[in-house]
Amino acid sequence: MKNTATKKVLALSLLCIFTLTYLQSCSTTNKTTKGTVIGALAGGTVGALIGKKAGNTAVGALIGGAVGGTAGAFIGRGMDRQAEQLKQTIPGAEVIREGEGIIVKFDSGILFDVSKSELKTAAMTNIQNLAKSLKDNPDTDVTIIGHTDNSGSDEYNNRLSERRAEAVKTFTINQGISASRINTRGKGESEPIADNNTEEGKTKNRRVEIVIVANEKMKADAQKNAG
Repeated sequence: MKNTATKKVLALSLLCIFTLTYLQSCSTTNKTTKGTVIGALAGGTVGALIGKKAGNTAVGALIGGAVGGTAGAFIGRGMDRQAEQLKQTIPGAEVIREGEGIIVKFDSGILFDVSKSELKTAAMTNIQNLAKSLKDNPDTDVTIIGHTDNSGSDEYNNRLSERRAEAVKTFTINQGISASRINTRGKGESEPIADNNTEEGKTKNRRVEIVIVANEKMKADAQKNAG
């Protein structure tokens, strides 16, 4: 029964991501319409994240890394422990435990000055603590995703979000984390999670999401334990 429910949630979430990808390819579809579709399609625990907590790229990374079943439950228990560690050591971030992974979400203002991609000095402690958690949990891969609000041009926002994701990656590598574990993506203004017509909404949309999922070794170990 549990596996059937999990498959339904994953299938619905994949449908959401497919639809969102299509919408993003349509230049005539405005951001408000996209946000409405996100909310309409969101269903189940993972789907609810798309509209309320994180962009669809982050949720897609969680779904793409999932193995499901007993092995997935084994991975999930390990992620539970890491998420608790992150909540204790990175008070400036929102830690979202979902499925077989973790999303660590920073408001961009915590990490960067406005329109800048150089990490603030105070922000470095947060990334150092994140790197320590990654060292303590070596069998994980990481995707760093930069987002902006809709101020400025699409081209400018895309470049800014890419530079910010790369800045977090570079500093994390400098703390001793292998570059092979880290991917970056800059999504610019394309994945809002709040209304860009308000200052509060713009603040929420300016963010960096760090997605942590099991690597192939952890998945293999989980399959063995499941067997």
